[in-house]
Amino acid sequence: MTTTLSKTRSTLLITAAILVLIGAAGWSLSHKADAAAPAAAAPAVSVSTTQVKQQDMPMYLSGVGTVTSNASVTVKARIDGQLDKVGFVEGQDVKAGQLLAQIDPRTLQAQLAQAVAQKAKDQATLANARLDLQRYTTLVQQDAATQQTLDAQHAQVNQLQAAVQADDAQISYAKVQLSFTSIVAPISGRVGARLVDPGNIVHAADTNGLVVINQIDPIAVVFTLPEESFQNINAALHGSQKPLAVQAFARNSSAMLSQGSLTLLNNQIDTSTGTVQLKGIFQNQSHVLWPGQYVNVRLVLGDRKQALTIPASAVQRSQDGTYAYVIDAGGKAQIQAIQVANIQDGFAVIDKGLSAGQRVVVDGQYKLKPGIKVSEDAAVRGSSNGNSGASNAAAAASSAKGTSN
Repeated sequence: MTTTLSKTRSTLLITAAILVLIGAAGWSLSHKADAAAPAAAAPAVSVSTTQVKQQDMPMYLSGVGTVTSNASVTVKARIDGQLDKVGFVEGQDVKAGQLLAQIDPRTLQAQLAQAVAQKAKDQATLANARLDLQRYTTLVQQDAATQQTLDAQHAQVNQLQAAVQADDAQISYAKVQLSFTSIVAPISGRVGARLVDPGNIVHAADTNGLVVINQIDPIAVVFTLPEESFQNINAALHGSQKPLAVQAFARNSSAMLSQGSLTLLNNQIDTSTGTVQLKGIFQNQSHVLWPGQYVNVRLVLGDRKQALTIPASAVQRSQDGTYAYVIDAGGKAQIQAIQVANIQDGFAVIDKGLSAGQRVVVDGQYKLKPGIKVSEDAAVRGSSNGNSGASNAAAAASSAKGTSN
């Protein structure tokens, strides 16, 4: 019985050892097969790319402005009197010198007539005094009158001459006062609402006036830019032979309303807002600009010659700065640090980091990491010359600048 158990135990141990050896051999063969099998290649990531372009780009600064009258005058009465009539229609365009209102002139006409009569009286007295002077001169020569009498007559003549001069001054004053009864437009422009109706008594001290004239052709746009822009503006002003171009756009669209030229860079920076004020003048024959209107403004500083440009969507940002994914010769994405001069019209102007002809990723960056293989979208690759939009923008801005000058 004991011998049988010993044989059984030995058989089991031998069987277990054989199974262990078989398992070890199988694992070894499987491991070698896995090691010998090549690693499966990672699939290429589909992205959209475009080429880095080199072309002239317009450089401009954008701000928000308010349309203001180039000149605004509140027409007021310069004398007191009753307003007889008005010579304009509300909202009418008027010319400088056009009659706007008439004040009752009768009182001033009477004062002018009185001054003229006083001059005539003094002239008659002066003529008689001169005749007496001639008589006394003859009598003194004949020793029939004293020198004192002659000197007194000389003084009398001089006094009457001064009186006639005073009369002339009084007549001129009366004529000026009478001219104030006819109120004319001091500038050309458009009148607003009539503030006083005929029949009312107007006074020189009235604050509201009779009507307001706004000059709207040409018209001005006042806008502000950050103080950091001052050096660029100043450099552009000194580097240009012509006034810088200013473009006005509607607030709710990209349509250009008008284009003009810069006439004012204010002589100080507003320390409370950190901005500098500028003003552009626009020809406004079609009246697309109106006083009080808000507009978007572009100040064109000039052209950046042969600038490197990429779509703005290609620019990525990290804590280390800006970068872009560049496709190398092997079709792999690599991170390239770049320095962006500015971004406008959907394009970024690059100072450093890229060269013309390189391909950069414009869409799909979130799927990338350095060294990964990429496949470029055929549609985007075929339209990689779509950067011509920047060329069109440059041409439009250049044309606008040339026209404004």
